Amino acid sequence: MKKILAVLIAVVMLVSMSSFAMAEEPMKIGYLLSDLSNQFFTTLEAGIKAHCEELGIEVVGYDSGNDAANDMTNMEDLLSVGVDLILYNPVDSDAGEAVVALANEQGVPVITVDRGVNGGEVVSHIASDNVYGAEIAAQYIVELLGEEGGAVAEVQGMSGASAATDRHTGFDNVMSAAENITVVSSQVGNWDRTQAMTIMENVLTSNPEVKAVFCANDVMALGVVEACQAAGRDDIIIVGFDADSDAIDAINEGTMAGTIQQLPDEMGKTAVDVAVSYLKGETVEANIGVEVALVKAE
Repeated sequence: MKKILAVLIAVVMLVSMSSFAMAEEPMKIGYLLSDLSNQFFTTLEAGIKAHCEELGIEVVGYDSGNDAANDMTNMEDLLSVGVDLILYNPVDSDAGEAVVALANEQGVPVITVDRGVNGGEVVSHIASDNVYGAEIAAQYIVELLGEEGGAVAEVQGMSGASAATDRHTGFDNVMSAAENITVVSSQVGNWDRTQAMTIMENVLTSNPEVKAVFCANDVMALGVVEACQAAGRDDIIIVGFDADSDAIDAINEGTMAGTIQQLPDEMGKTAVDVAVSYLKGETVEANIGVEVALVKAE
């Protein structure tokens, strides 16, 4: 009887130790970001990595270099190294459907960050209110133009990216209702400074009456600034989106009128917290918003 009792105690202890070891096994989170040449995403990455370090979570990540084709390759790499969950910021929201589907097939949960996907199963989507942010930017342009109004241009982000679509929607919501304002150009700049500069050079040639420009990110806004400076047009109102440090400098120097501040660091931390909650079996919200605000010269 004593032998049987001793064996039972040993078994219980082994099971308990095994369970404890399993419980103590650290989480491993992967992230896949669209473009780490953009300051917004390097700050987002820093928020993810710093919070994972604070929580003792192993983290591994990849940069797609603003090329949608790299998303699938990077997702395959993340899945091959073995992660518990993936934080995904797609280059293209349409192409991202197949990328998410690959993770779905392997049973790895996905949380989208900043940009959503147009299909596939995601646990949660964490982003700024891009429509509202663009509405704030557009309304600021309307206020600066005053009753006289005038010609306005828009440089959009990448076609197919949800953030680009939402920011265009917000801009259009305000401009379509504004009096005495005409949108003379609305072109896709693909989040790229050089492309935005070229677009603005052409706008200045074809529509020299243009008074203001809204750009869907600060990288493109700085390209527009370059084009205006080269043409000697320091009278044009330029408003961006992201509040990158270079854009803040431009606002202080007077070459940009404003930008929309996002909180990429906070977005990264929130994404990690949501991931941890989900992996612990807790219920998480399907959509989580992060605050935005207008930044302008004092």
